[in-house]
Amino acid sequence: MATLASNVLTLNDWAKRRDPDGKTAMIVETLSQSNEILEDMLFKEGNLPTGERATIRTGLPETYYRLMNQGVPKSKSTTAQVVENAAELTALSEIDKSVADLEGNVNEFRLSESMSFVESMSQKQAETLFYGSAANPEEFVGLANRYKSTSDANGQNILLAGGSGADNASVWLIGWGQKSIHGVFPKGSVAGIQHTDHGEDWAFDDSNNRFRAYIDNYEWKNGLVVKDWRYGVRIPNIDLSDLDSLTNTQALSAETSIIKLMAKARGHMPSLTGANFAYYVNRRVANMLQIIGLEKSSSAVTVQEGLNQFGESIFTTRFLGIPVRLVDQLTENEDLVS
Repeated sequence: MATLASNVLTLNDWAKRRDPDGKTAMIVETLSQSNEILEDMLFKEGNLPTGERATIRTGLPETYYRLMNQGVPKSKSTTAQVVENAAELTALSEIDKSVADLEGNVNEFRLSESMSFVESMSQKQAETLFYGSAANPEEFVGLANRYKSTSDANGQNILLAGGSGADNASVWLIGWGQKSIHGVFPKGSVAGIQHTDHGEDWAFDDSNNRFRAYIDNYEWKNGLVVKDWRYGVRIPNIDLSDLDSLTNTQALSAETSIIKLMAKARGHMPSLTGANFAYYVNRRVANMLQIIGLEKSSSAVTVQEGLNQFGESIFTTRFLGIPVRLVDQLTENEDLVS
C-alpha cells in the first residue's frame, strides 16, 4: 500500500486553501521574514563556470628616494588568486493533477504555492550568507565563517561586544561593491531565482507508483566573494539581555556598547565612497536601536521617514547616516567569538 508523502499537497491541504465561496484563499504568510540584505547585495557574473577567480593584491612595490647619479633597485607588487565557488539552491514542487484540477483556476493555485518556495529559498539564502560553512560542501562559505576569530588575518575587523552568555548576536557593517564584497553567479548562467514550469508529467509516490502531477523546479545559483575583507566588520558577542536593559556590557557608557562599536566599525572602513554601506541586525537589535534613537535622543541613531520602492511610507533607522537593515536570519544564540 502506498504511503502518502508529507512533501506533496494532499486533498486535505487543498481543502485548507479554500475560502467558503470555493475560491482560492488568500494565504496569510505568517512564516515570511524580512531579510533586507538580499535587496542590498550586489551581484556580478563570475569568470568561471563554477563561480569567480578573484585576484587580490597582497603586497605593494618598494619605493626609494634617489640621489643624483645613483640608481634604484627594481621592485614589484605581489598578488594572489582566490577561487570563490557558487552554490546551487534548488527546490521541486509536485502537485497531484487531480488535486490541482479541483481548483477553478489551476494557475492561480500553482502561483500561490510558488510564492512559498520563493520565500523559503530567500530565507535559506540569507541564512547561508551569514552561516554557510565549508563543512557543508554544497554551500558557499558565509560571512560568520570568514570573520570568526580575532587572531585571523582579518581579526582587526572583529570588534568584541563583551557578551559571555548564551543569547549572543552580531551586528555587521558591509560595504558592497565589485572591488570589496559582492555576490556572484556562475559564468553563462542567470542571476536570481529561475523557475521552470515542467507542466503536467509523471511523478512518483513513496512506493514508486506513478501519478500525474504539475511539476515546478526552482534554482538559484550564487555565491559570495570577499575581495577586500576590510569592507566587512563584525560586532559579535552582543549580550541581548544586557542590550534589552541597556545595562552591563550594553550600558550606553560601556566601551562594549553597540553604539560605540558601530561607530568604531564605521571608522574601520578604508573609504566611505565607492561602495554601498549598510549595517545588518536581527529584529531584537533593530528594536533596541530604535528605542535608543527615540528615547535617548541620540543624534547618532535616527529614525527617518521615507518611501520604499513601492511608494509606501516607511521608517528607516540610520546610524551616523548609514542605513540599518533587518535580517531575521541573524540568530540570537551565536557561538562566542574570541
